[in-house]
Amino acid sequence: MKKTRAVITGVQGWVPDYILTNRELETMVDTNDEWIVTRTGIKERRILKGEDKGTSVIGINAVKGLLKKTNTNPEDIDLIICATVTPDMPFPATANIIADGVGAVNSYSFDISAACSGFLYALTIGSQFIETGMHKKVIIIGADKMSSIIDYQDRATCIIFGDGGGAVLLEPTTEDVGVMDSLLHSDGSGAPYLHMKAGGSRKPATMETVAAREHYAFQEGASVFKFAVTNMAEVSAEIMERNNLTAEDVSWLVPHQANKRIIDATANRMGIGPDKVMLNIEKYGNTTAGTLPLCLWDYESRLKKGDNIILAAFGGGFTWGSIYLKWGYDPK
Repeated sequence: MKKTRAVITGVQGWVPDYILTNRELETMVDTNDEWIVTRTGIKERRILKGEDKGTSVIGINAVKGLLKKTNTNPEDIDLIICATVTPDMPFPATANIIADGVGAVNSYSFDISAACSGFLYALTIGSQFIETGMHKKVIIIGADKMSSIIDYQDRATCIIFGDGGGAVLLEPTTEDVGVMDSLLHSDGSGAPYLHMKAGGSRKPATMETVAAREHYAFQEGASVFKFAVTNMAEVSAEIMERNNLTAEDVSWLVPHQANKRIIDATANRMGIGPDKVMLNIEKYGNTTAGTLPLCLWDYESRLKKGDNIILAAFGGGFTWGSIYLKWGYDPK
């Protein structure tokens, strides 16, 4: 009997209309376009504007587009998993709100919080529900409204992050395509280098925490850079090795879009040339859990059935991981 695998049968992204350029950031903090582009590769990022608009807006738009594109009835969806660190609220789960917003009345749903590695975690979990035969249609979302937790007085972080995300549909297949392997890791000792100080149960919101600007993302860039390059490259090389893949066998590397220097260093250590690296950081910035599905969406027309694809990410926690998948369909 052939093994049942989870295959991506569709991908859809969504980003807000408002574009925050480097030139506009120059009017907000002490920075400039050349400095930002040289150190991060980012030229602009999208920002979700408007009252009462949270990450669910990104997810709902991405999923609605996905359902239309794949001609899928929302009532046929079994499960929705949303990877995000910027939920609409502590509870209910943003995935619940998205499910309601798209009419997925027969699905259950939950969130995954693994920062920039969230999409990898969610894709691995969703794939297992397909592989066991428990579900037939699973939607995986990676989305974040990072502007809601970014201090626009902090030039170290405000130049990096943007809002956006995407979704994929997972279905079963017995063909030699789909999610082939995954490696996921975490190390809580990295928390001091990338975290949000207040707003959780350890340090609930007070007038003092708000005044101290502790409800924004904090990042110690040099430490995060070092850990990211090492761990993204090592986990990707490991997954290639245990699946007998060489750099020549890999059609595409899909790296988390945190910083172009991190992406370049990771690709170099893996022996992957720039022509095989998905890159869109220049127009979206770092959308945290949204970067990987946004890359797949942007490059979908260039993907062919059977392409060997390596996804890699590193995020706060620390969390990191890699997935090896074979693309499931040709361009339409």
